[in-house]
Amino acid sequence: MTGYAATVTESPRGELGLELRSVNSRFLDMQFRVVEELRALEPMLRERIAARVGRGKIDCRLYFTGNTISVDRQTADPAALLSLARLATEAKRAFPDAAPLSVAEVLRWPGVLAEQPLDDAKLRASVEQLCERALADLIAARAREGERLSEIVRARVAEMRRRVSEVAPLVPQAIAAHQEKLALRLREAVGSLDEERVRTELAVFAMKVDVDEELTRLCAHLDEVERVLNAGGAVGKRLDFLSQELNREANTLASKAATQKVAQCGLELKLLVEQVREQVQNIE
Repeated sequence: MTGYAATVTESPRGELGLELRSVNSRFLDMQFRVVEELRALEPMLRERIAARVGRGKIDCRLYFTGNTISVDRQTADPAALLSLARLATEAKRAFPDAAPLSVAEVLRWPGVLAEQPLDDAKLRASVEQLCERALADLIAARAREGERLSEIVRARVAEMRRRVSEVAPLVPQAIAAHQEKLALRLREAVGSLDEERVRTELAVFAMKVDVDEELTRLCAHLDEVERVLNAGGAVGKRLDFLSQELNREANTLASKAATQKVAQCGLELKLLVEQVREQVQNIE
Protein backbone atom coordinates (compact mmCIF):
# COMPACT_ATOMS: atom_id res chain seq x y z
CA MET A 1 0.00 0.00 0.00
CA THR A 2 1.18 3.50 -0.73
CA GLY A 3 1.52 6.35 1.71
CA TYR A 4 3.72 9.23 2.77
CA ALA A 5 4.40 10.91 6.10
CA ALA A 6 6.92 13.51 7.25
CA THR A 7 7.54 15.06 10.65
CA VAL A 8 10.10 17.58 11.91
CA THR A 9 11.07 19.00 15.25
CA GLU A 10 13.16 22.03 16.12
CA SER A 11 15.90 22.09 18.71
CA PRO A 12 18.60 24.55 19.70
CA ARG A 13 21.00 22.47 17.61
CA GLY A 14 18.91 22.45 14.43
CA GLU A 15 16.08 20.66 12.65
CA LEU A 16 15.52 16.94 13.07
CA GLY A 17 13.27 15.33 10.46
CA LEU A 18 11.89 11.92 9.54
CA GLU A 19 10.23 10.89 6.26
CA LEU A 20 8.41 7.63 5.56
CA ARG A 21 7.37 6.52 2.09
CA SER A 22 5.44 3.35 1.36
CA VAL A 23 4.79 1.61 -1.97
CA ASN A 24 3.14 -1.69 -2.83
CA SER A 25 4.97 -4.92 -2.11
CA ARG A 26 3.86 -8.44 -1.23
CA PHE A 27 6.27 -8.49 1.71
CA LEU A 28 7.82 -6.02 4.15
CA ASP A 29 10.96 -4.45 2.70
CA MET A 30 12.59 -1.56 4.57
CA GLN A 31 15.26 0.79 3.23
CA PHE A 32 16.95 3.44 5.41
CA ARG A 33 18.77 6.66 4.60
CA VAL A 34 20.22 7.95 7.86
CA VAL A 35 22.88 10.60 8.36
CA GLU A 36 26.07 9.25 9.83
CA GLU A 37 25.62 11.07 13.15
CA LEU A 38 22.30 9.25 13.71
CA ARG A 39 23.25 5.85 12.30
CA ALA A 40 23.08 4.20 15.73
CA LEU A 41 19.33 4.87 15.82
CA GLU A 42 18.56 2.78 12.72
CA PRO A 43 17.89 -0.50 14.63
CA MET A 44 15.35 1.29 16.82
CA LEU A 45 13.59 2.70 13.75
CA ARG A 46 13.56 -0.70 12.05
CA GLU A 47 12.04 -2.35 15.11
CA ARG A 48 9.31 0.27 15.54
CA ILE A 49 8.32 0.25 11.87
CA ALA A 50 8.20 -3.56 11.72
CA ALA A 51 5.94 -3.59 14.78
CA ARG A 52 3.35 -1.36 13.09
CA VAL A 53 3.63 -2.23 9.38
CA GLY A 54 3.27 -5.74 8.00
CA ARG A 55 3.49 -5.29 4.24
CA GLY A 56 4.95 -2.88 1.71
CA LYS A 57 8.26 -1.37 0.66
CA ILE A 58 9.14 1.29 3.25
CA ASP A 59 11.70 4.01 2.58
CA CYS A 60 12.77 5.79 5.79
CA ARG A 61 14.87 8.96 5.73
CA LEU A 62 16.22 10.46 8.96
CA TYR A 63 18.09 13.73 8.65
CA PHE A 64 19.52 16.48 10.83
CA THR A 65 20.11 20.04 9.67
CA GLY A 66 22.28 21.93 12.11
CA ASN A 67 21.95 25.65 12.78
CA THR A 68 24.82 28.11 12.62
CA ILE A 69 26.88 27.41 15.69
CA SER A 70 26.18 29.99 18.41
CA VAL A 71 28.89 31.42 20.64
CA ASP A 72 27.43 30.05 23.87
CA ARG A 73 27.69 26.46 22.55
CA GLN A 74 31.28 26.82 21.29
CA THR A 75 34.33 25.62 23.16
CA ALA A 76 38.00 25.77 22.30
CA ASP A 77 39.75 22.42 22.00
CA PRO A 78 42.82 22.57 24.34
CA ALA A 79 44.63 19.91 22.33
CA ALA A 80 44.06 21.83 19.10
CA LEU A 81 45.31 25.06 20.74
CA LEU A 82 48.48 23.37 21.97
CA SER A 83 49.09 21.85 18.55
CA LEU A 84 48.56 25.21 16.87
CA ALA A 85 50.92 26.91 19.36
CA ARG A 86 53.60 24.31 18.63
CA LEU A 87 53.19 24.84 14.90
CA ALA A 88 53.32 28.63 15.34
CA THR A 89 56.55 28.32 17.35
CA GLU A 90 58.18 26.14 14.71
CA ALA A 91 57.01 28.50 11.97
CA LYS A 92 58.43 31.46 13.92
CA ARG A 93 61.84 29.78 14.07
CA ALA A 94 61.76 29.15 10.34
CA PHE A 95 60.41 32.61 9.50
CA PRO A 96 61.58 35.06 12.20
CA ASP A 97 60.06 38.06 10.45
CA ALA A 98 56.57 36.51 10.17
CA ALA A 99 53.78 38.26 12.03
CA PRO A 100 52.27 36.34 14.99
CA LEU A 101 48.82 34.76 14.69
CA SER A 102 45.94 36.99 15.69
CA VAL A 103 43.13 35.78 17.94
CA ALA A 104 40.73 35.78 14.99
CA GLU A 105 43.12 33.62 12.97
CA VAL A 106 43.49 31.19 15.86
CA LEU A 107 39.72 30.86 16.22
CA ARG A 108 39.34 30.25 12.49
CA TRP A 109 41.90 27.46 12.52
CA PRO A 110 40.24 24.10 11.72
CA GLY A 111 39.53 22.08 14.83
CA VAL A 112 40.10 24.86 17.38
CA LEU A 113 36.42 25.60 17.93
CA ALA A 114 34.13 22.66 18.56
CA GLU A 115 30.43 22.33 19.32
CA GLN A 116 29.33 20.38 22.34
CA PRO A 117 28.36 16.80 21.42
CA LEU A 118 24.72 15.85 21.03
CA ASP A 119 22.93 14.46 24.06
CA ASP A 120 22.33 10.82 23.03
CA ALA A 121 19.41 10.26 25.42
CA LYS A 122 17.55 13.40 24.35
CA LEU A 123 18.29 12.72 20.70
CA ARG A 124 16.93 9.17 20.92
CA ALA A 125 13.78 10.40 22.66
CA SER A 126 13.23 13.03 19.96
CA VAL A 127 13.67 10.48 17.17
CA GLU A 128 11.29 8.05 18.91
CA GLN A 129 8.63 10.77 19.07
CA LEU A 130 9.20 11.63 15.40
CA CYS A 131 8.92 7.98 14.44
CA GLU A 132 5.64 7.51 16.30
CA ARG A 133 4.09 10.60 14.71
CA ALA A 134 5.28 9.65 11.24
CA LEU A 135 4.03 6.07 11.65
CA ALA A 136 0.63 7.29 12.80
CA ASP A 137 0.33 9.53 9.73
CA LEU A 138 1.57 6.79 7.39
CA ILE A 139 -0.83 4.19 8.79
CA ALA A 140 -3.72 6.64 8.52
CA ALA A 141 -2.84 7.28 4.85
CA ARG A 142 -2.56 3.55 4.16
CA ALA A 143 -5.89 2.97 5.94
CA ARG A 144 -7.59 5.51 3.68
CA GLU A 145 -6.18 3.77 0.64
CA GLY A 146 -7.24 0.43 2.10
CA GLU A 147 -10.82 1.65 2.36
CA ARG A 148 -10.79 2.63 -1.31
CA LEU A 149 -9.32 -0.73 -2.31
CA SER A 150 -11.87 -2.52 -0.15
CA GLU A 151 -14.69 -0.74 -2.00
CA ILE A 152 -13.19 -1.85 -5.32
CA VAL A 153 -12.97 -5.48 -4.16
CA ARG A 154 -16.54 -5.38 -2.83
CA ALA A 155 -17.76 -4.09 -6.18
CA ARG A 156 -15.99 -6.94 -7.99
CA VAL A 157 -17.46 -9.47 -5.54
CA ALA A 158 -20.95 -8.09 -6.17
CA GLU A 159 -20.41 -8.37 -9.91
CA MET A 160 -19.24 -11.98 -9.55
CA ARG A 161 -22.33 -12.80 -7.50
CA ARG A 162 -24.49 -11.33 -10.23
CA ARG A 163 -22.78 -13.45 -12.87
CA VAL A 164 -23.19 -16.61 -10.82
CA SER A 165 -26.85 -15.89 -10.10
CA GLU A 166 -27.47 -15.41 -13.83
CA VAL A 167 -25.79 -18.62 -14.93
CA ALA A 168 -26.93 -20.96 -12.12
CA PRO A 169 -30.53 -21.39 -13.43
CA LEU A 170 -29.19 -22.12 -16.92
CA VAL A 171 -26.99 -25.04 -15.93
CA PRO A 172 -29.67 -27.82 -15.64
CA GLN A 173 -31.36 -26.70 -18.85
CA ALA A 174 -28.01 -26.53 -20.68
CA ILE A 175 -27.03 -30.01 -19.52
CA ALA A 176 -30.42 -31.48 -20.55
CA ALA A 177 -30.25 -29.87 -24.00
CA HIS A 178 -26.71 -31.05 -24.53
CA GLN A 179 -27.61 -34.57 -23.41
CA GLU A 180 -30.46 -34.69 -25.91
CA LYS A 181 -28.20 -33.62 -28.74
CA LEU A 182 -25.54 -36.11 -27.72
CA ALA A 183 -28.06 -38.97 -27.51
CA LEU A 184 -29.41 -38.12 -30.96
CA ARG A 185 -25.94 -38.13 -32.46
CA LEU A 186 -25.11 -41.44 -30.79
CA ARG A 187 -28.25 -43.06 -32.17
CA GLU A 188 -27.56 -41.69 -35.62
CA ALA A 189 -23.99 -43.00 -35.51
CA VAL A 190 -24.95 -46.44 -34.24
CA GLY A 191 -28.54 -47.29 -35.15
CA SER A 192 -28.81 -50.32 -32.89
CA LEU A 193 -27.01 -48.87 -29.90
CA ASP A 194 -28.37 -50.17 -26.61
CA GLU A 195 -30.56 -47.60 -24.81
CA GLU A 196 -29.07 -48.57 -21.46
CA ARG A 197 -25.59 -47.85 -22.80
CA VAL A 198 -26.80 -44.49 -24.06
CA ARG A 199 -28.20 -43.58 -20.63
CA THR A 200 -24.96 -44.63 -18.96
CA GLU A 201 -22.84 -42.50 -21.27
CA LEU A 202 -25.16 -39.54 -20.78
CA ALA A 203 -24.98 -39.91 -16.99
CA VAL A 204 -21.20 -39.91 -17.12
CA PHE A 205 -21.27 -36.86 -19.38
CA ALA A 206 -23.66 -35.06 -17.03
CA MET A 207 -21.31 -35.63 -14.11
CA LYS A 208 -18.42 -34.21 -16.11
CA VAL A 209 -20.25 -31.06 -17.15
CA ASP A 210 -22.23 -30.45 -13.95
CA VAL A 211 -20.87 -27.19 -12.51
CA ASP A 212 -23.21 -26.92 -9.54
CA GLU A 213 -20.38 -27.80 -7.16
CA GLU A 214 -18.13 -25.12 -8.65
CA LEU A 215 -20.89 -22.51 -8.38
CA THR A 216 -21.46 -23.48 -4.74
CA ARG A 217 -17.76 -23.13 -3.92
CA LEU A 218 -17.60 -19.82 -5.76
CA CYS A 219 -20.40 -18.46 -3.57
CA ALA A 220 -18.69 -19.81 -0.45
CA HIS A 221 -15.41 -18.12 -1.38
CA LEU A 222 -17.20 -14.85 -2.11
CA ASP A 223 -18.86 -15.04 1.31
CA GLU A 224 -15.44 -15.53 2.89
CA VAL A 225 -13.98 -12.55 1.02
CA GLU A 226 -16.73 -10.30 2.39
CA ARG A 227 -16.31 -11.75 5.89
CA VAL A 228 -12.56 -11.03 5.82
CA LEU A 229 -13.13 -7.48 4.57
CA ASN A 230 -15.67 -6.85 7.33
CA ALA A 231 -13.33 -8.25 9.99
CA GLY A 232 -10.61 -5.73 9.06
CA GLY A 233 -7.00 -5.89 10.20
CA ALA A 234 -4.17 -7.38 8.13
CA VAL A 235 -6.18 -9.21 5.47
CA GLY A 236 -4.02 -8.94 2.35
CA LYS A 237 -2.45 -12.40 2.39
CA ARG A 238 -5.74 -14.13 3.18
CA LEU A 239 -7.50 -12.29 0.39
CA ASP A 240 -4.66 -13.22 -1.95
CA PHE A 241 -5.22 -16.89 -1.10
CA LEU A 242 -8.99 -16.57 -1.60
CA SER A 243 -8.48 -14.95 -4.99
CA GLN A 244 -6.39 -17.96 -6.04
CA GLU A 245 -9.24 -20.27 -4.98
CA LEU A 246 -11.77 -18.16 -6.89
CA ASN A 247 -9.59 -18.34 -9.96
CA ARG A 248 -9.38 -22.13 -9.65
CA GLU A 249 -13.19 -22.48 -9.54
CA ALA A 250 -13.64 -20.05 -12.44
CA ASN A 251 -11.17 -22.09 -14.51
CA THR A 252 -13.07 -25.31 -13.78
CA LEU A 253 -16.39 -23.64 -14.59
CA ALA A 254 -15.09 -22.48 -17.97
CA SER A 255 -13.58 -25.88 -18.83
CA LYS A 256 -16.71 -27.87 -17.86
CA ALA A 257 -19.24 -25.50 -19.44
CA ALA A 258 -21.85 -27.28 -21.61
CA THR A 259 -22.97 -24.11 -23.37
CA GLN A 260 -21.35 -20.99 -24.74
CA LYS A 261 -23.14 -18.80 -22.20
CA VAL A 262 -21.81 -20.79 -19.24
CA ALA A 263 -18.32 -20.74 -20.75
CA GLN A 264 -18.59 -16.97 -21.25
CA CYS A 265 -19.59 -16.58 -17.61
CA GLY A 266 -16.50 -18.53 -16.56
CA LEU A 267 -14.25 -16.25 -18.62
CA GLU A 268 -15.89 -13.12 -17.20
CA LEU A 269 -15.42 -14.48 -13.69
CA LYS A 270 -11.73 -15.08 -14.41
CA LEU A 271 -11.37 -11.45 -15.51
CA LEU A 272 -13.08 -10.19 -12.35
CA VAL A 273 -10.96 -12.47 -10.15
CA GLU A 274 -7.80 -11.17 -11.80
CA GLN A 275 -8.91 -7.61 -11.05
CA VAL A 276 -9.41 -8.61 -7.42
CA ARG A 277 -5.96 -10.23 -7.28
CA GLU A 278 -4.35 -7.04 -8.57
CA GLN A 279 -5.97 -5.05 -5.79
CA VAL A 280 -5.49 -7.43 -2.85
CA GLN A 281 -1.74 -7.59 -3.50
CA ASN A 282 -1.71 -3.93 -2.46
CA ILE A 283 -3.70 -4.52 0.73
CA GLU A 284 -1.98 -5.15 4.04
